[in-house]
Amino acid sequence: MNAAGGSRRSPADALASTLRDGINARGVTLAWLHDQLRLRGNAVSMATLSYWRSGTRRPEGAQSIAALSDIEELLELAAGALTGSLGDTKRTGPVGRSRFPIDERDLEQMVKDAFAALGTPYPDSTREVTTHSVTDVNAQGNVSYCLTRSIVQSTTGTVAAIPFLELSPGVRTPAPVLSAVSGGRISARYSHPSGEVHGALFELESPLTAPETAVIEWSIGFPAGYPPTQETGHAVARQCRELMVWTRFHPDALPDWIEEKIETPTGIRLAPLSLAGRTSIHQVRRAFGPGAIELLWGFGDREDQPG
Repeated sequence: MNAAGGSRRSPADALASTLRDGINARGVTLAWLHDQLRLRGNAVSMATLSYWRSGTRRPEGAQSIAALSDIEELLELAAGALTGSLGDTKRTGPVGRSRFPIDERDLEQMVKDAFAALGTPYPDSTREVTTHSVTDVNAQGNVSYCLTRSIVQSTTGTVAAIPFLELSPGVRTPAPVLSAVSGGRISARYSHPSGEVHGALFELESPLTAPETAVIEWSIGFPAGYPPTQETGHAVARQCRELMVWTRFHPDALPDWIEEKIETPTGIRLAPLSLAGRTSIHQVRRAFGPGAIELLWGFGDREDQPG
């Protein structure tokens, strides 16, 4: 409650004050902050940082929000010290154009067929603002269950349902069991004749009008007869503020080798990873997409494995 004669600071003023105090307390400069953000992949200009510090402008859009989270860490501020002062915004922010996450034209056509069969336009007009995907691996070393929670946003118009697909490029599989856990229900299902694309239409509890968001959760189970799978991941067609893929291995089936695969429409990057005494690995990317974060693993020598 405001006292008589008092005033409430705008979100931009509140953020500016916290940012200035954090910079002063840390004893750093805007130039240092700019360089550290650039090293983290957040190319925020010096001018933009200056605007935020003065309160002339407030951050908008996924990349700016991701930068604020990095600034909180760099200035050793509490999580949410900056992002929590923003308040509500009616802007969607820059979302970029939708692109098929990987360079597979035949697979993209199958996805278009799936969208058409599910009665939704291609590309989808929503984006995943934040997504956490958790996969469990069984005692045989194969994927057994995946649970995904997302904050989804309508980027234009009103959206009542969102298609979700499971892809297995080059491998024919039976339909996995896609289930709605929270935030809506499955209203339609589809399997492509190739067996490489399976999907379901997730009908939201209530329609989203841009730039509204909703939190949804869905799971994927794998029936008997599904090929043993030693890879997992998540793909986004638009930039995602934060994408996390967490893979949890059974303690009796820890792999001998693990490899990260980052795939975008422009190429593939591979890198070895290690459990380092743990039983799980989490991969996190901010301001990521379009693209896919994947994890591959196996037993025996990596050189003996296909691909």
